[in-house]
Amino acid sequence: MADEIGVALPDGSWLQVPDGVTVADVAAAIGPRLAADAIAGKIEGQLVDMSAPVIDGARIEIVTPKSAEALEILRHSASHVMAEAVGQLFNNVKFGIGPAVENGFYYDFDLERTLTPEDLEAIESKMREIISADSPFTCRQVTIDEAREAFAGQPYKLDLLEEMTDEQVGVYTQGGFTDLCRGPHVPSTGKIKAVKLTSVAGAYWRGNEKNPMLQRIYGTAFFAEKDLAAHLEMLEEAAKRDHRKIGKDLDLFSFHDVVGSGLVIYHPNGAMLRQQLADFMLEQLNRRGYLQVITPHLYKADVWKISGHYDFYREHMYFFEVEGAEYGVKPMNCPGHVLVYANETRSYRDLPLRYAEMGTVYRHEMSGVVHGLMRARGFTQDDAHIFCRPDQLKDEIKMCLEEALFVMETFNFGWSMEVSTKPEKSIGEEESWAHATEALMEAARDMGLEFDINEGEGAFYGPKIDVKLKDAIGRTWQCATIQVDFNFPERFDLEYMSADNRHERPYMIHRAIFGSMERFIGVLVEHYAGAFPTWLAPVQAVLIPIADRHLDYCNEVSEKLRAAGIRFEIYDEKETVGAKIRKGQLQKVPYMLVVGDKEIEAGAVAVRLRDGTDKGPVPLGRFIDETSLEIAARRGRD
Repeated sequence: MADEIGVALPDGSWLQVPDGVTVADVAAAIGPRLAADAIAGKIEGQLVDMSAPVIDGARIEIVTPKSAEALEILRHSASHVMAEAVGQLFNNVKFGIGPAVENGFYYDFDLERTLTPEDLEAIESKMREIISADSPFTCRQVTIDEAREAFAGQPYKLDLLEEMTDEQVGVYTQGGFTDLCRGPHVPSTGKIKAVKLTSVAGAYWRGNEKNPMLQRIYGTAFFAEKDLAAHLEMLEEAAKRDHRKIGKDLDLFSFHDVVGSGLVIYHPNGAMLRQQLADFMLEQLNRRGYLQVITPHLYKADVWKISGHYDFYREHMYFFEVEGAEYGVKPMNCPGHVLVYANETRSYRDLPLRYAEMGTVYRHEMSGVVHGLMRARGFTQDDAHIFCRPDQLKDEIKMCLEEALFVMETFNFGWSMEVSTKPEKSIGEEESWAHATEALMEAARDMGLEFDINEGEGAFYGPKIDVKLKDAIGRTWQCATIQVDFNFPERFDLEYMSADNRHERPYMIHRAIFGSMERFIGVLVEHYAGAFPTWLAPVQAVLIPIADRHLDYCNEVSEKLRAAGIRFEIYDEKETVGAKIRKGQLQKVPYMLVVGDKEIEAGAVAVRLRDGTDKGPVPLGRFIDETSLEIAARRGRD
């Protein structure tokens, strides 16, 4: 009888299997349905191919299409299929990289000519042929020298190999295509049931503009055609909601080549929207005991050397020289807040100290990744830093979480939360890491909040909680972040005097709730498709006189609207009433107030909503009172 080994299953049970079996064998031993559904496995939490051998005592988990990791594995496999298709259709292809990304995958290619939309159709058709062939993905481990030989004609693969220090690397083959890859992949190409190529763009190799420009093909893949159809429908809706188009239509903001990539100019409507958000956040900060500070946009390089940005973040910063001294434009607000704290001796009685700032920062993002308001080079953070004692840490985290959830509720966002723990490379004592991580988790648990654990994905200086919002069409966006930091207090020698007169280091919390004003505004534009709730709308009402003789009454109404703080415009152009109403609807104005003889006689306004609803004549005083209450309540959606 062959030797047997035992493996642990997710439900806590043990399974006896012959020695030398693979993950696929374990799945088959559990049951034929699981074996048919399986696409990958986990050994001791590490994702592996179905062909990976198992060892005695190992914890084994089978990954199926229902698993959280399944789509990423599928899409990574689809990127390899796309690369094989491109290799079959084009000559002298130089292959870059092809990872899975949020909602899909891409692969970078160096080709002899520029791709066209017709090329994408041909590539997608060839992919379907490869998928139908149901070729297995096979992996073998080779030495670095063997890999160099295998990819001798592929300069980008050789470039990747130059930085690899492992004795062996993974090489995957499916059909006639071989790639350098860590994996894992689905067992065979036939597991990819639905695929669609979506776009092509330029991308510098390794994101460095000094390197060659490659052609990046984007696509997506699913386990079922119905899921792909739903996704494509979402993309179609997302295109309608594109904040760049709506921003132009509603005259909110603009970008100009003469100004520079990723630098936004707010027009009056956009500035008003932004100011409403800033006022909203300022109210929350005042209620929670934050102190406002204002810090410079640039510092001498000495500050960035102390903080560590000079060594570790320099490529993302802008430096210049003045009178022989080097200065750097700030990419974040932390150093200024730290210097406010360090400006005087602090006692344990002073803590917690909460410093907040709407601080504008600048980061050198590559032009290829700049995307409207969502990824800009200049942006303003609703930034705050909290300095506290260890015993205060959990309560301060809970307050930050309450702020984040209040924002989610105000704007009718769904949300999810994850705690990111200590990475492999980190600073700080193990005791501090354990205390900070437990404080984050306990704060969430105390509030009854569910969260995922993102193992090893914390910042090098401390663990964090990220809150991801879900918008009106189901897309997920990174929003609030709450990070515990041991690095800055150490680097800037921050202290407070304890109750027994000892010098102690404070904990430091970085927290941003909107994240960046620009990105949050971009998300809001797309979330509401430009139809902002009344309190946020740059123009809340328009007055529409039926004839010139009604203008005097419009002016009387406008004075009362202005006194009540309601933002308005008067449409006095020589156009029909219908055209003016249509204009207001296109501008997404919440209320259109039509004025004629009957309204003047009754002291009223005829109210129409932007969705076409006709509410008829409403006494002016009642309209002002109801609208003022609506604005004060800051309802998230009409």
